[in-house]
Amino acid sequence: MGESALNNKEKIWQTVHQIPRGKVASYGQIAKLADLPGYARYVGYVMKNLPKGTKLPWYRVVNSQGKLSFPRDSRQYQTQKSKLEAEGVIFVNGRFSMKKFGWI
Repeated sequence: MGESALNNKEKIWQTVHQIPRGKVASYGQIAKLADLPGYARYVGYVMKNLPKGTKLPWYRVVNSQGKLSFPRDSRQYQTQKSKLEAEGVIFVNGRFSMKKFGWI
């Protein structure tokens, strides 16, 4: 993971930074928009390993099924859900509409 990995990380960070308030994007969509098609798992890895104290809206990156990827009883799930709800994303039975709240 030399120089190109850093560039790929930066592409992902820049793409995530562009997701508007109240909208979400899937790992695969972020990969595609960052010109890294097929790298959805890498996007997940990058999101998991963000620098402490980051201002990047990581919580707007979700799975493509309209659900959060964290276990429902985890602190991370509650944090992500609360942040999205504060931006107007509506959850019904642990899901949200990608059609309504999806960025693209």
